[in-house]
Amino acid sequence: MIRDTKAVDSESGFLPVSGMEDGVVDGGENVQYLFPGVQVVEVKELHVTNPQQRKDCDASSSFSSMGSDGSADFNAKLEECQERAAWGGKLEFMLTMIGYAVGLGNVWRFPYLCYKNGGGAFLLPYCIMLAVVGLPLFYMELALGQYASLGPITIWRLNPLMKGLGYSMVIVSWLIGLYYNVVIAHVLYYLYSSFTSVLPWTTCDNDWNTKHCLIPTDSQYMKNETINATLENTTTSSPQLNFTRTPSEEYYRFNVLSQNDSIDEFGTIQWHLALSLFIAWLLVFLVLMKGIKSLGKVVYFTAIFPYIMLTVLFIRGVTLPGAGTGIAYYLKPDFERLLDPRVWSDAATQIFYSLSACSGGLIAMASYNNFNNNCYRDSLIVCFINCGTSIFAGLVIFSVLGFMALEKGVGIEDVADDGPGLAFVVYPEALSRMPVSPMWAVFFFIMMATLGFGSEFSIIECVLSAIGDEFPILRKERKYNIAFRAIFCTVAFLLGLPMICNGGIFLLNLVDYSVGGFPLLVVGLVELITINWVYGYSKFADNISMMLGHQPGKYWYICWRYGSALVIAITIIMNIAMYKEPDLDDVLYPEWAKSLGWLIAMFPIVVIPAWFLYKYCRIGGFELMKDGMKPLPTWGPISKSKQRQYADVETNEDKRLPNPAFARLMGSNMSNATTVTECSPASSTLNLIRSKNLSESDF
Repeated sequence: MIRDTKAVDSESGFLPVSGMEDGVVDGGENVQYLFPGVQVVEVKELHVTNPQQRKDCDASSSFSSMGSDGSADFNAKLEECQERAAWGGKLEFMLTMIGYAVGLGNVWRFPYLCYKNGGGAFLLPYCIMLAVVGLPLFYMELALGQYASLGPITIWRLNPLMKGLGYSMVIVSWLIGLYYNVVIAHVLYYLYSSFTSVLPWTTCDNDWNTKHCLIPTDSQYMKNETINATLENTTTSSPQLNFTRTPSEEYYRFNVLSQNDSIDEFGTIQWHLALSLFIAWLLVFLVLMKGIKSLGKVVYFTAIFPYIMLTVLFIRGVTLPGAGTGIAYYLKPDFERLLDPRVWSDAATQIFYSLSACSGGLIAMASYNNFNNNCYRDSLIVCFINCGTSIFAGLVIFSVLGFMALEKGVGIEDVADDGPGLAFVVYPEALSRMPVSPMWAVFFFIMMATLGFGSEFSIIECVLSAIGDEFPILRKERKYNIAFRAIFCTVAFLLGLPMICNGGIFLLNLVDYSVGGFPLLVVGLVELITINWVYGYSKFADNISMMLGHQPGKYWYICWRYGSALVIAITIIMNIAMYKEPDLDDVLYPEWAKSLGWLIAMFPIVVIPAWFLYKYCRIGGFELMKDGMKPLPTWGPISKSKQRQYADVETNEDKRLPNPAFARLMGSNMSNATTVTECSPASSTLNLIRSKNLSESDF
């Protein structure tokens, strides 16, 4: 139906059509709208029952982004808006984001970095990096995902040549999800082992214990320290005699992990961990089987329960003897450490690790938001809760470490450890010394499991939603979606099996070391440049203004355009200059393992330029390069007589022709005929797609 153009609505730019209200056509007909003086555009029926969601769909399908031939693009936007899921409520989104950002790293990584890098003084560079890098990236990614309602891969319709950035994010999330669930499997095994009257890591008379096992209590521990000191000063002492291990250390190394001495001795699968890993992936599948609809319900438990347990453990920890000494050690500022550039590098890296920025998850979770959701406020709330949780978890951890140091008669630096050692060696030993220790162990490992799953669910949903956006059939057909998620979790379980072999802990540590550093920093730098320089800060600010009703302030302009990128670039340079080879328990990796680590680190990074070159060549860049490598018409002898005698026939012909590759790349209608034809103006993107027979899905 075509109507008089004089009746066009001045606000919407469309002809009013009877029977339509809020974008829904009565009877489900297809109706044609007319742009004033341009063309007829066909709009498909939009089935949206929720009024708020219908409003958001209308807003997100703004015609301001369409070209003169925008019907297909508009219908695609409506189809995506119709099929894409949404959060059940504001609280679901906030709890999911908190569970995603707050994970196991808040319990062991931040407290260790804090006391290693100057105690309370480390909070200064940490807060500065949060303000300059962490918060701007967090806000930017939430705004980006919410504006386009697309996953981390498909969202790079913003810049098709940089779509490799989306693939890089998803690869990082996928690698993190693989080893993260292995750590959760360790937690589940500890949880199961805690349901006993006597914790198994409290004695030295088990099958897995060695002659070096010694219960570190009272005079026995002090006597052993004296013996070891004496043996170390003698020339006849054996290296196998002058050390001891606690029961919790031997339980973790020789029972849970059955750990070999190096990654070269890889060994076989530990079936008790394989069962735990299977249960972990089964829970991930069951929670994510229906996407965010099921995830949004689970987070009510996984995001809230850890705070209840942290509070309970904090109250218990501060009542233990020596707790004050531990907390003082944790917070005591050593401002001289601030002169060490590695402290600032650690602070910047920890911000990426802690906030889960640049791994695609923030974009994926925000893409299910209402279009007008206040993502600015959400960013501030989640970031401050996450960093506050890290500091609070440090108080809990070091109150117990102070107690352990007093019990052992050693300094806190001798009981503190980094990574899994803090969660699976130090803390279980502290739990074993508390009254009713099995109960406290059950509480602690339930807390660890919920912290882990809270992040793991969001990490894997990021990967699944990104793939689903690339292949819409996985979203349209429920049976395909469930089958795809089941296959993905099964494959991920199989890929995690090498990390639970005898030497698997070395592989897990290598993957963690490789993924958590350079890839996230590089992705963050390229993302900032692409959005704020290539796409343009002004356009991005207008996008935010459409959602929130106001543009970002000067602070965000300075951070997004200059500050954040500069700090990340400096951090990358510092990490290269101060590179430290990976190790585990002071055991260095062999050369082949170091090479594997670099391959893992470079895998997500290389995808960015690889996709750029592939897409550039596919749309005509390769032909343009070949044409640009031909000699210019002016090439030849300087003498005109020699030019006529030795003229390059092909070069002379090229003089009369326009550059066909350049014409295709720039989207012009230049003819490829042997004579110059008239050029007619057209949309560069549209003609580019037509000239290469591409569709929008190719981008």
